[in-house]
Amino acid sequence: MIVKTFGFRAVAVVCAFAVCGVAQASELMSARLGALLGSDLASIEPAPASDAMVFSAPVVVTEASIALDVDESEIEYNRSFLAELPEADGGQQWECLSEALYFEARGESVSGIFAVAEVIMNRVESARYPDTVCEVVNQGTGRKYACQFSYTCDGIAEVINEPRAYARVGKVARLLLDGAPRQLTQGATHYHTKAVNPNWASVFPKTAAIGAHYFYREITRTAASS
Repeated sequence: MIVKTFGFRAVAVVCAFAVCGVAQASELMSARLGALLGSDLASIEPAPASDAMVFSAPVVVTEASIALDVDESEIEYNRSFLAELPEADGGQQWECLSEALYFEARGESVSGIFAVAEVIMNRVESARYPDTVCEVVNQGTGRKYACQFSYTCDGIAEVINEPRAYARVGKVARLLLDGAPRQLTQGATHYHTKAVNPNWASVFPKTAAIGAHYFYREITRTAASS
């Protein structure tokens, strides 16, 4: 039993976190207080209803409870779907993915934004690439012709001046980081715009053509195939 004293008043809280009748609780409270306080019980005034404290089950806040709560089957690749989602936020990995999507795909359709995000997340899971989003996005940055994402080494300052576009790609980043299915690019690890033709495009199998990009999956060589 927990007794909280407010001046000359005492409120006994019984049956905490349990369901019991008001009469049962009152009898139990009186019996417990009588045993503890004896003759002093008569001098204690009952607290008004406004002072009563209501106990409920504790709220457990997890990462999932602050994420975008969307069932996999509910994901739609259109702006209306993204517009209905609450504003997204996150830590460093979310910021890196949002920034990459902003500079690499903000002008794409929603499916095109998701597709680029899939490539980055596929690389994170691949043993051939770094194991965090930020490391994947910035791999090779600072070395001429070595960067994996051109915006990181094109010599142009990364300035986000389209807040609506950033908010949109931020929601896609949040969904992918929270485990949204990657079902558009069939495991792609590379992409390029349709305006260019890199050497590796003739080596890796093409998996999708979405918006302005072609997508490819890097061949994983095993001991048996080498």
